[in-house]
Amino acid sequence: QLQLVESGGDLVQPGGSLRLSCAASGLTLASFAIGWFRQAPGKEREGVSCMSNSGHITNYAGSVKGRFTISRDNAKNTVYLQMDSLKPEDTAVYYCAAGDYCSAYLFGSEYNYWGQGTQVTVSS
Repeated sequence: QLQLVESGGDLVQPGGSLRLSCAASGLTLASFAIGWFRQAPGKEREGVSCMSNSGHITNYAGSVKGRFTISRDNAKNTVYLQMDSLKPEDTAVYYCAAGDYCSAYLFGSEYNYWGQGTQVTVSS
């Protein structure tokens, strides 16, 4: 079975930090580009960040650049999203995905496998 499972979502205060994890089974993440996406209520899904399979290329949405960091641990077959200086507008369900490309456009259609999502709420 192919499965991506996100964890780490929580309620956090503005200015706080959170690290999301995405554990893979049934596929080797080192062979895939990985991405993080999010969807807030009433809004379309948007790309947040991605990393190429080699790790040499990363892309970030302008709204999160400088605050979020994508990383991977191939030995653990896990991808992470470190989120710092969180803002209320970061509130959304966050999804990890695996696919063929990490483009600056962060198109969801470039990704083949998706996790179930984890809720991040930024509020005081």
